[in-house]
Amino acid sequence: MTPAIDLLRRHGVDFELLEYTHDTNIAAYGEEAAQTLGLSPDAVFKTLIVDIEASRLAVALVPVSRTLDLKALARAAKAKKAVLAEAAVAERATGYIVGGISPLGQKQRLATFIDSSAGHLERLYVSAGRRGLEIALSPAQLQRLTQAHMVPLARN
Repeated sequence: MTPAIDLLRRHGVDFELLEYTHDTNIAAYGEEAAQTLGLSPDAVFKTLIVDIEASRLAVALVPVSRTLDLKALARAAKAKKAVLAEAAVAERATGYIVGGISPLGQKQRLATFIDSSAGHLERLYVSAGRRGLEIALSPAQLQRLTQAHMVPLARN
């Protein structure tokens, strides 16, 4: 299993695992998960690692149907600027590979921000820590476990 799944089990969280065969030719991992599993792209959230002011990292979760508004994230983090972290930096900080980065069970505890659209969902889907493996859980449980701030982060 993965650190994300281990964390959920340790905390007694109600969750579901969904598995599919990842196509190595596809780089839009979240969109692939939504399509392959027959899920709404508004309920599948991508985990993005963001460099805030070139000095600290944060996690941003937005639906795969939308894009991250870096200015909104910077405002939420009380920073002047935010940019997507380089893949190698994200992998080192989280312990996961790109396409399988989970917001749960990361090597380093990073400030986490979830797009407010998650608040309207009964369940959302995030990576379980490996490509082809998703976790379904309540937004409230994800917010509690990651100590996340729920703020508007996504744009069309």
